[in-house]
Amino acid sequence: MKKYLENINKAFESKARLGIMSVLMVEDKVDFNTLKETLQLTDGNLASHLRALEEAEYLRVEKQFVGRKPNTTYHATEAGREAFKSHLDALEQLILNNRQNN
Repeated sequence: MKKYLENINKAFESKARLGIMSVLMVEDKVDFNTLKETLQLTDGNLASHLRALEEAEYLRVEKQFVGRKPNTTYHATEAGREAFKSHLDALEQLILNNRQNN
């Protein structure tokens, strides 16, 4: 059991971070409001989870202006993609192991 758990990445344990990375794995880039609406999070909650993933270097932030309005978009980094895939693989192995033992 321990070998399955050692590849679980704490950065993705929260539902919000799991959701953020799931969206970024499918979409090349996503803006703040789209993430907020898709994941049904408050501004502050989403911002704190995005900051944590940025500090882990799992996502990259791009800020620009569209007309006169600021627009912030997020992209998964290669390191973030690899870490997330490893996390999902570990979860899958954990689930398969539990099913085989029941």
